[in-house]
Amino acid sequence: MRKLSMILFVLVGTLVLSACEVQTQDDPLVCEAGQHEEDGICVDDTLTCADDEIEVDGACEPKPLECEEGWLQVVDVCVEQVSQGVTGTTIKVGNSAATSGALAFVGTPFNAGIEAYFAMVNAAGGVNGRQIEFIHYDDEFTAANGITYAEKLVEDDEVFAFVGHFGTPIVGATLEYLEGKGIPQVYYATGISALFNEAAVGNEKASFPVQPIYDAEGQVMVARAVAEFSATKIGVIYTNDDAGKGILNGVQIQATAAGVTLVTEQVAPTATDMSAAALSIFGADVDAVIVAANQVPAEIAIKALSAAGNTSPAIVSYVNASPTFIANIAAELANFDVYSSAWINIFNEDLTTTDAYNEFVVEVSKIDVAYAANPYAMAGWIAAAFFVEGLERVGTDVLSWANYIEAMESSPVLNPLGGAVDYADGRRVGTQSMSFLKATIIPGTGDDPDTYVFASFRPMETISDILGN
Repeated sequence: MRKLSMILFVLVGTLVLSACEVQTQDDPLVCEAGQHEEDGICVDDTLTCADDEIEVDGACEPKPLECEEGWLQVVDVCVEQVSQGVTGTTIKVGNSAATSGALAFVGTPFNAGIEAYFAMVNAAGGVNGRQIEFIHYDDEFTAANGITYAEKLVEDDEVFAFVGHFGTPIVGATLEYLEGKGIPQVYYATGISALFNEAAVGNEKASFPVQPIYDAEGQVMVARAVAEFSATKIGVIYTNDDAGKGILNGVQIQATAAGVTLVTEQVAPTATDMSAAALSIFGADVDAVIVAANQVPAEIAIKALSAAGNTSPAIVSYVNASPTFIANIAAELANFDVYSSAWINIFNEDLTTTDAYNEFVVEVSKIDVAYAANPYAMAGWIAAAFFVEGLERVGTDVLSWANYIEAMESSPVLNPLGGAVDYADGRRVGTQSMSFLKATIIPGTGDDPDTYVFASFRPMETISDILGN
């Protein structure tokens, strides 16, 4: 019995030693990952990570970055977030404009002016080493297409900004959407009332109108009619759209201030027959006529007034101050004079053209020499110049929407073709200086055709001075 007990003791002892993995000097202990040897046995490690590390599955790994709001993680560092459409070498911008259809004669040269300016800037190395990419779509001057392309430019093309947002119906239909996004919009080829803001806040500050607002132009039209034609009764033909109603609003404000009687007639912007409105105005024996309409409807109104027998001077919106407009109403100018305002100046005091205008002529002629004197191409050129000025002001700082807006507000932006626009403190009212022009036909000689120009009638003045404020 004693012998059996001793045998069992030996066996149990052997098993215990085996279970405890007691090793001899000839059989060194090898522990699994996450363990270490203590007193001849393997025990789990106690993990101690550095301050900039955390334990992940039994191992120390670097702590993930926690970037502040407005910053993004790039590889292993936090960098300030840059707005869409910007890379280290490019800046992507865009617009939609009518480059086909009835308004192609406006939209095509307008975009050509933008492209010419960007091409000049890119050829000189771009802005802070970045080339400007310009994307544009033909919206055919319809609001539905304008909405479609606005969304595409923002969400698919991811442009940094809109440059040269074109046309009253398009701007009116897309303004709320674009302001909601907060994307910069530099230059609107319209002057609708919705753009006027004396103290923009939030996303409203991303809007940068350049052209005069129609409401202000309406006031100027009345002031000119009173000063130049001694008008006490003024006829108004206005289109039932944002442009026509905006001008009418300004006309009514200034007429009340000046004690002027108004005779108004509303027409549809798509009307092809305005004879009834014209006869009503003619029958009222007015001293002057204001045509509150753009391009085609303005031409139809002038022709209807002529057919009705009108001989009183007519004033049209600045958007019609082009050789094309004069050519289309040339026959009517034999019956009465037609005037327009203007917000650019291309002449020096000695009537030579300015260096800035000469630069425009050279650069836009590289695209199409026919645009060398085109006012719509000039407008596009100005739009691009305003946008680039903002980029240059940002300089080597991070190019973000916020920084761009701040740069544009920092000081008045000079118009290369005359005047300036001040965006400080949320001011969004457009250009505040205008001249007065007269539609003029210079007869050609020999084989040379007639020349159509809006010649200077009154020099550039501030709107405040024109109104006597």
